[in-house]
Amino acid sequence: MDLLPQLQIIFRDVFDDDDITISRETTAKDVEGWDSVQHVNLMLQIETEFNVRFSTAEMAYLKNVGDLVDLLAKKKG
Repeated sequence: MDLLPQLQIIFRDVFDDDDITISRETTAKDVEGWDSVQHVNLMLQIETEFNVRFSTAEMAYLKNVGDLVDLLAKKKG
């Protein structure tokens, strides 16, 4: 299952930017406005859209979008 297209829609919605293109290597430094507040908004939106919950420890582990994709794939089974 390729989660990147679904995540890209969420990123574009949360950051209100239809031009955002994400890859597995994308980090917060690559997205304008991705600060701690927007990170919380992003994670909440992802949890809602995918019907999953992330622990604080899981979120702390995420270094890039690829880590997020892998964690989501694991949670979705």
